[in-house]
Amino acid sequence: MQDDTDIDRAGRAKRGSPFLTTDQAAAYLKISAKSLKRLRRDGKGPAFRRHCRFVQYHIDDLDSWSRDSGAQEKCQ
Repeated sequence: MQDDTDIDRAGRAKRGSPFLTTDQAAAYLKISAKSLKRLRRDGKGPAFRRHCRFVQYHIDDLDSWSRDSGAQEKCQ
């Protein structure tokens, strides 16, 4: 078992694949996976894709959403 953090995995994923899991995307955005799932459910989060049954986030969509949402929304 490797002792990797989500941020480390997200960094490697960015270099190898532009797609991140929900946990990796949350770590990249520095929010909890639960918050990211809530944003996705409410239609307020970054764009995501379903690859079969897996939800994945493209790194460019995360960056774009982060820039566009900035300080406009209050975190809950």
